[in-house]
Amino acid sequence: MINFEQLETNKEQLREQFLNAKPFPHIAIDNFCDNEKISKLVAEIPQIQTRAADYAFSKNKYEKSKIKEISSLFTEYHTDITSERFQNLIKYITNEDVFIDSDLYGGGIHQGREGSFLDMHADFNYHPLKPTWFRNLNLLLYLNKDWKPEYGGNLKLEDSRSGVKTEVEVPFNRLAIMHCRGYTLHGYDPISFPKGTSRTSIAMYAYTIHEKQLEPARTTLWKVKKDKPLKYLLSKIWVPAVKLKSLFSKSNTADH
Repeated sequence: MINFEQLETNKEQLREQFLNAKPFPHIAIDNFCDNEKISKLVAEIPQIQTRAADYAFSKNKYEKSKIKEISSLFTEYHTDITSERFQNLIKYITNEDVFIDSDLYGGGIHQGREGSFLDMHADFNYHPLKPTWFRNLNLLLYLNKDWKPEYGGNLKLEDSRSGVKTEVEVPFNRLAIMHCRGYTLHGYDPISFPKGTSRTSIAMYAYTIHEKQLEPARTTLWKVKKDKPLKYLLSKIWVPAVKLKSLFSKSNTADH
């Protein structure tokens, strides 16, 4: 399903674009999949029932990581993204020694429905269930048919060290790849998609093995402006609160 020949033919250019991008390494690759197959796959996407547990920091965002069970096309897509061929390409383009998490923990289909938003944040660094897996890259395949800029939902990127920002548009069949670090903030503003449609993507995460953790394990870091005092306060206590919660119960993210 993935257009491997296109990626392999252009891998030198893609590598240069990724490594030189600002505010931190990222890239957007159009026509990532065979257009006919990915169009059929989109038609098979169900209405996701599991809401993302981001509480005040997101709205109307739903997730399903177990995508292989949906259809044969989803199985084919999953086989391609976890293949050695694809992982070798990603290693070359990003200059990172990575592998795709085949369980898509925290990833899979993401649906943002009416008025959905996702506040700016930096993702967790070590896999909650596999403490030697360092989250190195986010890969986001956008499936927004007939998307228009006025619908919103651009992927916003910001380097928290420098404050430099940019945005990536989210049209159909575009793969965005970005570094995942403590300073690689990302999110999207409230959307205004046509009624009955969703901001839809398939998220995948690439990891690097660290035999010993090189930095303290942490959960998601949220960046909230001070003009929203209650949410700002929640963002400041979020990390210790999640640590405390984890002592008594495990995340149910893997269940869906």
